[in-house]
Order: sequence, then structure tokens, then C-alpha cells
Amino acid sequence: MALLSDLLFEAREVARTLADLAAGGTIRLGVTGLSRAGKTVFITALVEHLTKAAMPALQGRRNPLPLFQVHADGRLVSGTLEPQPDDAVPRFAYEDHVAALAGPKGRPEARHWPQSTRRISELRLRLEFEPKVAMRPGNHSLAIDIVDYPGEWLLDLPLLGKSFAQWSRETFLASASAARAPLAAQWRGFMANADPRGKASEEDARRAAELFTEYLRGCRAGEYHFSTLPPGRFLMPGDLEGSPMLTFVPLAVEETEVYPPDSLAAMMERRYEAYKTHVVKPFFRDHFARLDRQIVLVDALAALNAGPAAVRDLETAMTDVLTAFRAGRSNLLTTLFRPRIDKILFAATKADHLHHTSHDRLEAILRHLTSRAIARVEKVGAEVDVIALAAVRATREAKVGGPGEPRLDAVIGIPIEGERIGDELFDGKAEAAIFPGDLPKDPKVVFRGDGVRLPTTEVDYRFVRFRPPIPLRAEDDTRLPPPHIRLDRALQFLLGDRLN
Repeated sequence: MALLSDLLFEAREVARTLADLAAGGTIRLGVTGLSRAGKTVFITALVEHLTKAAMPALQGRRNPLPLFQVHADGRLVSGTLEPQPDDAVPRFAYEDHVAALAGPKGRPEARHWPQSTRRISELRLRLEFEPKVAMRPGNHSLAIDIVDYPGEWLLDLPLLGKSFAQWSRETFLASASAARAPLAAQWRGFMANADPRGKASEEDARRAAELFTEYLRGCRAGEYHFSTLPPGRFLMPGDLEGSPMLTFVPLAVEETEVYPPDSLAAMMERRYEAYKTHVVKPFFRDHFARLDRQIVLVDALAALNAGPAAVRDLETAMTDVLTAFRAGRSNLLTTLFRPRIDKILFAATKADHLHHTSHDRLEAILRHLTSRAIARVEKVGAEVDVIALAAVRATREAKVGGPGEPRLDAVIGIPIEGERIGDELFDGKAEAAIFPGDLPKDPKVVFRGDGVRLPTTEVDYRFVRFRPPIPLRAEDDTRLPPPHIRLDRALQFLLGDRLN
């Protein structure tokens, strides 16, 4: 039955691809990243720029996307939103997210960052453009299907190749590390009394799952900011909340031992396998495996704030992410039958929290974090790049310092209410000049330590979060696309070759 379902899926995909090719071509762009990496903001800013690139209010103004070649050449005719092709996938709430960033009309003080990605969503954007080659007369079009999904779900894909015993062993081992052990104490204490061969109890299973989920939430909290936290749906359950498929926990079981059918171990293993079959595999087959291009957004600054243990965990997560990608050079056959991701962009977000003099160092840290993963993908022919960006720039730069003091490179913006540096607590209303510090020249420095931040003699940085910028408006009161850092470079890498 599963084989028939897979064959029907492949047939539908071939028919869909042929229809897209006949309509002028389609590219499926996956946008992912772990919690609070900025996926929603990135997609919203991308659509804002591409749908407004040719609007009259922008004529005569400085080009906001100078490195996006089709726009810099004046060949981008229009960008319009279209109904998405996947009727069973929720639409990305673009309009709601724009309203959040801008605030209600006349009340920009109410602006805020939009809600984070909690489930898969999609949006279709069609670009009309003039071809670069004169032998191709008339305007051409490219449909861009933007697929937004939580990176936590992506980290579930390696579970497809792991048994319940293997996953249990790895999870217990991770929870015993110096940095995680205090967070796991209550859950591990409860599990110490669990007998895998004992009779299954739904009440005990639910309590164990609640404690395990609390442990995962604690690991994700800003103070620790760990990244490798499968199963991903425990933190972002979507419509599966309360399902038995999310009511299982690791157990101290042996790979080769057979447990009674009514035992706790048998129930937990059954639910783990159901999770893989009914949650992880359909996500891979129906959404992830159909992507052509991928951007992975990484909140490296949050991991740096949390310390070396979080940085090392982020490195592990990025390696696991790349392991899941079906990467390689695309051709007509792979496009029709087995799409391959031929371009992957890793982007360190929130670059506006740093002075531009540290952007190269942020890129170097991210490149070091992803070096093992990149080496694997490049071997199969995929093109990979690493950049530091801010899809929406919330700060500006300045030199600050009192009379007779050295002038320091700072960023100026409105810190989010509750942010703190030392004894200074920000109210979310007034601007502040922040000296975030300098990232180390050697990216390996950020990995040193035993789970706590290093002394400021070796590493000296601290990042705060800022509110969205006040929306820009043209003379006719038309809202302009938000300022950014290197969004144009990201667009050129991901889409540029398809717009010639």
C-alpha cells in the first residue's frame, strides 16, 4: 500500500512539474531555520521588495536591491502574488506580517515583530521580467513557490534512519551533558522509576511526555539556546497537540531485546514508529523532497550570547540539517522525477545588531559552524554560500563617545522592552546607542569553554534585540519596502540564474 501511495505521489509530481514548465517555469524555494531565526521576517521582506520593485513611488530613488541583477539592469517588470498551487497547505499570512511590522496605520508605535513560524505554509510569487538575451523576445515569467517550515521539523528527518533504542540512547546521552543535566533532572528523575518491561500506563506516559517536553523547552530558552532538540513536533506540535504520537519518551531499552506487547517499552516504541511513519515521512515526501533551492537562516548571535555549549550544539544541528537535504546538480530528469536542491544558502541573521566591521567575522563563524555540512553537499555538486544579513534592518550605525574618550563603533535602535545590558533596563520606547563588542578574529574561539561564557578578556560581545524600524513612506504616502542588509545578495544567489 505504501509503495502504491509513493508511486501515485511521484505521478502527480511529474504532472505538476510538466504543467509548471509549460507555464514558464517554477522554482520551489525552501525557507527554514531554527526558532527565532527570522524566517517570517525574511519572507515578508522578500515579498515586499519584489512586489514593489517596479512601483512608481520607487522611480528615481536609490535602488534598494543593487546586487539583484535583474532589478539592477531594469529588467524586472513586475512581481505579483498568485493563488498557491497546494490547496492542502496553509497560505503564508503575508498581509498580517506586514501589518505587524508597520503597525496599524497612523500608529507606528504599535509595530512589532510578527509571530514565529509554527507550521508549514506557502506563498506563490510570480516575477515578470525582460530576458537578458536579445534572442528571447517578449517578457518572461518565473513562479516562485516559497515554502516556509520550522527548522525543528527538519531535524526530525534523521530519525527515519534510527531505531527507538538508538534514539533513546542518544537522547539520554545528550541530556547527561554538563550544560543540559540540570534542565533534564526532573524528567530523568521521573524516568529512573520507569520499568520498560512493566505494564503500559497512559497516565505515566503523559506525565513523562510532559516532563520531557518541559526539558526540551528549557533547552530552547534564550539563556541556553540549544538547537538539537528532536522530536521537533514536541516543541511545535501544530494540529498534533495532544495526540498519542506526541506522547512518547526515550527509555533505557536494548536494541535486541523483545518486550511484552503490553509493556511500557512496546507502547513507546510503537508511538515512536508511528511518529516517523505519519509525521516525519509525509513531511519529507510531500514538502521537503520537492524543493529546488534552500535558505537556512541561523541566529548565530543568540548562540554566541548563550555560550560555547550552545555554539557547539548549533554546529551539530547544522550538520544534521544538511544530512537531510537531497542535494546535487539538477537536470531535466531530476526536475521531473526527483528534484534536487542545487543551491543552499546559509544566512546569519540579525546582522544589523552588529557594526558592519564585524559582519565578515560573523560570516566566518557561520562558515566554521557549517564547514562539515558544506563539505558533504559540495561533493555532490550543490552550490553553497554563507552570508550575514538582516532582511529588515532595525538599526543604524554611528560613532559614540564622550569628550576626550575614544570614539566607538555602535548601532542605534530601539531595544525591545525588557532587554538589559548590565544594570540598564530598556523600556521599548527610546532609542539607545549600543556597543555590541567585537566578534573574535578567529572563529574557533567561540567554541572554547565548558558551557559558560568565556571571560571578557578573550571574548567581548553582548547583543540585544531591537524593535522593527519605523516604516518608510514615499511622498504619496505609499509604504516603501523596509531597509535591509544583503537581502539583494541572497536573492541573486537563490534566484538570479533563473532570471536571465
